Amino acid sequence: MAVDHYGIMYAVLVGSGGAYGYMKSGSVPSLAAGLIFGTLLGVGAFQVSRNAENYQLSLGTSALLGSLMGYRFYNTGKIMPAGLLAGISIAMTLRYGAMAFFPSKEFKTESIKN
Repeated sequence: MAVDHYGIMYAVLVGSGGAYGYMKSGSVPSLAAGLIFGTLLGVGAFQVSRNAENYQLSLGTSALLGSLMGYRFYNTGKIMPAGLLAGISIAMTLRYGAMAFFPSKEFKTESIKN
Protein backbone atom coordinates (compact mmCIF):
# COMPACT_ATOMS: atom_id res chain seq x y z
CA MET A 1 0.00 0.00 0.00
CA ALA A 2 1.42 3.36 -1.05
CA VAL A 3 0.88 6.19 1.40
CA ASP A 4 -0.07 9.66 0.15
CA HIS A 5 2.75 11.46 1.96
CA TYR A 6 2.20 14.76 0.17
CA GLY A 7 -1.50 14.71 1.01
CA ILE A 8 -0.79 14.02 4.68
CA MET A 9 1.78 16.81 4.88
CA TYR A 10 -0.67 19.18 3.17
CA ALA A 11 -3.42 18.28 5.65
CA VAL A 12 -1.10 18.81 8.62
CA LEU A 13 0.08 22.14 7.19
CA VAL A 14 -3.48 23.41 6.76
CA GLY A 15 -4.63 22.24 10.19
CA SER A 16 -1.60 23.55 12.02
CA GLY A 17 -1.79 26.83 10.10
CA GLY A 18 -5.31 27.37 11.37
CA ALA A 19 -4.21 26.62 14.92
CA TYR A 20 -1.26 29.00 14.55
CA GLY A 21 -3.57 31.73 13.25
CA TYR A 22 -5.72 31.28 16.31
CA MET A 23 -2.76 31.37 18.72
CA LYS A 24 -1.21 34.41 17.04
CA SER A 25 -4.25 36.62 16.61
CA GLY A 26 -7.13 34.88 18.37
CA SER A 27 -8.94 34.28 15.07
CA VAL A 28 -11.65 31.69 15.65
CA PRO A 29 -12.60 31.58 11.93
CA SER A 30 -8.97 30.75 11.11
CA LEU A 31 -9.01 27.92 13.63
CA ALA A 32 -12.35 26.58 12.39
CA ALA A 33 -11.36 26.75 8.71
CA GLY A 34 -7.97 25.18 9.39
CA LEU A 35 -9.47 22.31 11.34
CA ILE A 36 -12.32 21.70 8.87
CA PHE A 37 -10.13 21.83 5.76
CA GLY A 38 -7.29 19.95 7.48
CA THR A 39 -9.66 17.17 8.52
CA LEU A 40 -11.18 16.90 5.03
CA LEU A 41 -7.73 16.80 3.48
CA GLY A 42 -6.58 14.19 6.00
CA VAL A 43 -9.56 11.95 5.21
CA GLY A 44 -8.89 12.49 1.51
CA ALA A 45 -5.22 11.53 1.91
CA PHE A 46 -6.30 8.38 3.75
CA GLN A 47 -8.68 7.51 0.90
CA VAL A 48 -5.97 8.08 -1.72
CA SER A 49 -3.60 5.94 0.33
CA ARG A 50 -6.07 3.08 0.29
CA ASN A 51 -7.00 3.45 -3.38
CA ALA A 52 -5.60 6.05 -5.79
CA GLU A 53 -8.95 6.19 -7.60
CA ASN A 54 -10.53 7.84 -4.53
CA TYR A 55 -9.03 11.27 -5.21
CA GLN A 56 -12.33 13.21 -5.43
CA LEU A 57 -12.45 14.54 -1.85
CA SER A 58 -8.82 15.68 -1.95
CA LEU A 59 -9.25 17.23 -5.39
CA GLY A 60 -12.39 19.15 -4.45
CA THR A 61 -11.07 20.34 -1.10
CA SER A 62 -7.72 21.51 -2.46
CA ALA A 63 -9.43 23.27 -5.38
CA LEU A 64 -11.85 25.04 -3.05
CA LEU A 65 -9.09 26.05 -0.63
CA GLY A 66 -6.90 27.23 -3.51
CA SER A 67 -9.75 29.35 -4.86
CA LEU A 68 -10.57 30.89 -1.50
CA MET A 69 -6.97 31.68 -0.63
CA GLY A 70 -6.24 32.88 -4.16
CA TYR A 71 -9.13 35.33 -3.88
CA ARG A 72 -7.88 36.44 -0.47
CA PHE A 73 -4.35 36.89 -1.84
CA TYR A 74 -5.72 38.91 -4.77
CA ASN A 75 -7.56 41.24 -2.39
CA THR A 76 -4.85 41.67 0.25
CA GLY A 77 -1.63 41.09 -1.69
CA LYS A 78 -0.14 39.36 1.36
CA ILE A 79 2.11 36.40 0.69
CA MET A 80 1.63 34.96 4.20
CA PRO A 81 -0.56 33.05 4.63
CA ALA A 82 -2.91 33.54 1.67
CA GLY A 83 -0.39 33.55 -1.18
CA LEU A 84 1.62 30.62 0.12
CA LEU A 85 -1.44 28.49 0.84
CA ALA A 86 -2.99 29.39 -2.53
CA GLY A 87 0.19 28.24 -4.30
CA ILE A 88 0.42 24.99 -2.38
CA SER A 89 -3.29 24.32 -2.88
CA ILE A 90 -3.03 24.91 -6.62
CA ALA A 91 -0.06 22.54 -6.79
CA MET A 92 -2.02 19.87 -4.91
CA THR A 93 -5.04 20.44 -7.15
CA LEU A 94 -2.83 19.84 -10.18
CA ARG A 95 -1.44 16.70 -8.54
CA TYR A 96 -4.87 15.25 -7.82
CA GLY A 97 -6.08 16.39 -11.24
CA ALA A 98 -3.25 14.41 -12.80
CA MET A 99 -4.58 11.35 -10.99
CA ALA A 100 -7.95 11.97 -12.66
CA PHE A 101 -6.79 12.68 -16.19
CA PHE A 102 -3.58 10.65 -16.49
CA PRO A 103 -4.03 7.40 -14.61
CA SER A 104 -0.80 5.43 -14.65
CA LYS A 105 1.13 2.94 -12.59
CA GLU A 106 2.72 5.84 -10.73
CA PHE A 107 -0.56 6.81 -9.06
CA LYS A 108 -2.11 3.37 -8.61
CA THR A 109 -1.99 1.69 -5.26
CA GLU A 110 -3.14 -1.68 -4.12
CA SER A 111 -6.32 -1.67 -2.11
CA ILE A 112 -6.24 -3.21 1.34
CA LYS A 113 -7.67 -6.69 1.46
CA ASN A 114 -9.62 -7.61 4.56
